[in-house]
Amino acid sequence: MFQFKQFSVQQDRCAMKIGTDSVLLGAWAPIDNNPFSILDIGAGTGILSLMLAQRTSVEQIDALEIDEDAYEQCVDNFENSPWGDRLFCFHAGLDEFVEEPEDEYDLIISNPPFFSEDYFSGNEQRNQARFQDALPFEDLIEAADLLLSENGIFAVIIPYKEEKKFLDLATESELHPMKITRVKGTATSETKRSLLAFSRNKTDNFQVDELVIEISRHDYTPEYIALTKDFYLKM
Repeated sequence: MFQFKQFSVQQDRCAMKIGTDSVLLGAWAPIDNNPFSILDIGAGTGILSLMLAQRTSVEQIDALEIDEDAYEQCVDNFENSPWGDRLFCFHAGLDEFVEEPEDEYDLIISNPPFFSEDYFSGNEQRNQARFQDALPFEDLIEAADLLLSENGIFAVIIPYKEEKKFLDLATESELHPMKITRVKGTATSETKRSLLAFSRNKTDNFQVDELVIEISRHDYTPEYIALTKDFYLKM
């Protein structure tokens, strides 16, 4: 079990465990548009939905999870949280979900699979959770374009090396960057991740910045502490 300040997450039945990426995205995702509805694509444990339930007063947060074990664990985590009446998980693939869309969402959030290299582990559940083949960027962006409200925000975390490809695909769907934060482990290490937020409104002056996680091992930067302190017990 992973214990946060206001909720806990069971993850023994999920292929992908809670990591820094999810916590970064859940804490960073812009909510300046005061979202009325939120969709979490590829929910896993439900960590992103739970973080957004803590950060907002949104009445319903929908989550989508295709893997049966992860779906059942996500439902349990929702029911055992302080916001169980606001959280709902669908057991479906994205392709099924977008066939008959009933709602638009003011915030769509996803920590998508992103190992696009041509190798797979022997664990099919882990492959599905971690490899881009299970949820291609093209399909994710197409769904966001279909489901995003007029003033909605679409937020993801991806490998930095995939940033240009993702930005180009989003632009083709007329989803425009509004904020980019590039993440490094330490000041001298390579940029590893890109946090990206998009909207339908094009702006030439969108925010681009950098986040460094650690000064040295387990010595976190003030910026990282400020971002995650509402969630991590020891921050």
